[in-house]
Amino acid sequence: MPQKQVPLAEGLFTWPSENPALIAGKCVECGFVEFPKKQRCLRCFSGTTEAYELPRRGTLWTFTTQRFRPPAPPYAGGDTAETFEPFTVGYVELDGGLMVEARLTEPDPDKLSIGQEMELVVVPFGAAGDDSQTMIYAFRPVG
Repeated sequence: MPQKQVPLAEGLFTWPSENPALIAGKCVECGFVEFPKKQRCLRCFSGTTEAYELPRRGTLWTFTTQRFRPPAPPYAGGDTAETFEPFTVGYVELDGGLMVEARLTEPDPDKLSIGQEMELVVVPFGAAGDDSQTMIYAFRPVG
């Protein structure tokens, strides 16, 4: 029986979905967009932001490789120090100039390049307290 899949946190991305999108907040007063969504606009401090789905594609702005298992907590991956495999993380620039930090699905830095087109996906991360599979957003190279 497949394990139940749950997002790492509610309200980060549409889930379940074949075409997931990150959920940002857009200020109803000044139009400022920020991710993740906050209750109040951090630019004009108005009391109202609306959920706003971000574009699924962007360009890789910068990246690096995580070569050791981060301390836990806050890291909550499903691996151990012995089973940890290096992974890449980066900033992806979406239309409008918003930068999103995320894990990248391509672990080999030689297969990544600044300016490369990237697409949002949802991938397994670890186990939740109820033995369900925790899912996170990530970006993969297009093509």
